[in-house]
Amino acid sequence: AARDAEIIWKQAGNPDARHPVDVIRTIDGDTFLARVHLSPGLDPTTRVRLRGIDAPELKASCPQELLMAEAATAALRALLGEGEVTISNIGPDKYSGRVVAEAAMLAAGHARSYNGGHRSG
Repeated sequence: AARDAEIIWKQAGNPDARHPVDVIRTIDGDTFLARVHLSPGLDPTTRVRLRGIDAPELKASCPQELLMAEAATAALRALLGEGEVTISNIGPDKYSGRVVAEAAMLAAGHARSYNGGHRSG
């Protein structure tokens, strides 16, 4: 996965370019596993983290946060299942590999804005 992520970084090129992906599975409310189609014959698989949002964690010990995390995961899965998925604006942040988030997750209340700083509970 680390090698695949490195290939994606090197092939990202134009920050405005859109790369089609095959969603393999939804990991949580702000991360999914995808096969990224960079160019013919170059289709690495990597985790895609959505930039600009922080969804509740599935490993939460708080029952309320766990329910919210499950709802956020289901919402992202539904969004990704709506049709063609592309990624763009590939670039580093605190966790590397994040892409610009779909505003729908914020608008629906499944995530909060996140700038890479300390997460509050």
